[in-house]
Amino acid sequence: MPRALLASYAARIQKPDLRLSQGEPLNASRLRIEVLSGLTVALALVPEAVAFAFVAGVHPLVGLYAAFMVGLITAVIGGRPGMISGATGALAVVMVALVAQHGVEYLFATVILMGLLQIFAGVMHWGKFIRLVPHPVMLGFVNGLAIVIFLAQLTQFKVPGSVTTSGHTATAGEWLSGMPLYMMLALVGLTMLIIWGTPKVTKLVPAPLAGIGIVAVLVIALGIDVPTVGDMASISGGLPSFHIPFGSGEGIYAPALLAPFTLETLWIILPYAVILAAIGLIESLLTLNLVGEMTGRRGGASQECIAQGVSNVATGFFGGMGGCAMIGQSMINVKSGGRTRIAGIAAALFLLAFIVVASPLIERIPLAALVGVMFMVVIGTFAWNSLKILRRVPRMDAFVILLVTVVTVLEDLAVAVIVGVIVSALAYAWNAAARIHAVTREEDGAKVYDVEGPLFFGSADGFIELFDVAGDPDRVVIEFARSRVVDQSALQAIEAVALKYEAAGKKIQLRHLSRDCHDLLTKAGHLMVDSDDDPDYEIAVDYSVRTGILGGH
Repeated sequence: MPRALLASYAARIQKPDLRLSQGEPLNASRLRIEVLSGLTVALALVPEAVAFAFVAGVHPLVGLYAAFMVGLITAVIGGRPGMISGATGALAVVMVALVAQHGVEYLFATVILMGLLQIFAGVMHWGKFIRLVPHPVMLGFVNGLAIVIFLAQLTQFKVPGSVTTSGHTATAGEWLSGMPLYMMLALVGLTMLIIWGTPKVTKLVPAPLAGIGIVAVLVIALGIDVPTVGDMASISGGLPSFHIPFGSGEGIYAPALLAPFTLETLWIILPYAVILAAIGLIESLLTLNLVGEMTGRRGGASQECIAQGVSNVATGFFGGMGGCAMIGQSMINVKSGGRTRIAGIAAALFLLAFIVVASPLIERIPLAALVGVMFMVVIGTFAWNSLKILRRVPRMDAFVILLVTVVTVLEDLAVAVIVGVIVSALAYAWNAAARIHAVTREEDGAKVYDVEGPLFFGSADGFIELFDVAGDPDRVVIEFARSRVVDQSALQAIEAVALKYEAAGKKIQLRHLSRDCHDLLTKAGHLMVDSDDDPDYEIAVDYSVRTGILGGH
């Protein structure tokens, strides 16, 4: 029996599509586009990874290693070529409390457990539940995330350290002002202009890469004094090394101590791991859908869950802070022409090269160029058409779009999506409950109630109120040809109606149950049938109702 069960489950597992190129010809032109797109993404990943490491309260290399490891593994085995993953702010804001209380080694242990939970979700095919996210929630998610990306770039308009700008010393964290601010704005605007105009001149080089390259060369050649990547933090480091975060003594980032391999440690990290796993999968699967709409590719949700999990387990053992899909970098990749796994792999390898050998050069790139790229991502990501359709769609859908947008900005993505799905589900339940009604007619001395609309928890009370027990004849037929019996509340409602007619000495029968409704009622024990009948609509069978099953009164 166990073998048969395992064989049956194994038969359901689909072989993942791990081809480098899915439907794209691998020629010299395609390779050039993919590699240059990967280089563009890698340049944009550097300040993001450093900034999110600061948010989580860990060393910048912890964020950079995570961006490399998560980005590489998900690019190789992920469910959607074109997606970019790495260290994200949505996860960093959850990690900060854990790091502050217990240290970075507990974070590594948490990331490992987070990955295991994500692998389990992928094996169980839970990724398919992302289909339950309504389109208004997707629009709100996209708009909210665009605003979050925009707000995150504003921190680049602050002085990154105690540096001298334009002849005077500014304090770290202070907003730029005067000439430094004007120069920063000018370079951001120039970068955006180059990105906008490059496709009109040539498509040999991705527009974002052209913007970064031209502005960087201009700043270095003219000696313009503006904040650079190196002003945020040094990105120089070696190759990530294998590290077990469990044990006793100091960890790799002293004075943080290793996490003891005990149940006490498990109870500390488990709540964080569950939250991080959920946030990571929600953000990754929503980004997967968004990239799928832009590239015309579908599927791969469960495979993406497994890829995210494997990448986080590996990252935890190599001193990284973990991560998930990054919508901003994914948009840069897709808009730069990246369509295969090569772009994501190239981005990860370029990022590693920046850390190991090219840090002096990368640290000279002006932050203004990277901010300009992200501002163009914001413009391209925001669903501007959603502003036009707010007056045309149902009010509840418009409300959900605005609600998810606001909650994404004020709280985080996971909370916003959950709130949006719950509100949408409640709105649907309310509308569906309001649709139930019945048309009555006489048939052979019996009164027939033609019920229309689904019978479920939301419409159960309305269903009970449809019947006139005192005024009905001795035989009543409930016609379900245009209705469905959905849940236990529906069964309870049917039994409650049957009890009322039974108490009045009258008989109630059900007719034209669909096969799923028939199975549900038969399993509950409500149907009194004398033979193995056919619930399909070929013949009209009237079923008597057995009461006392659910203890209805």
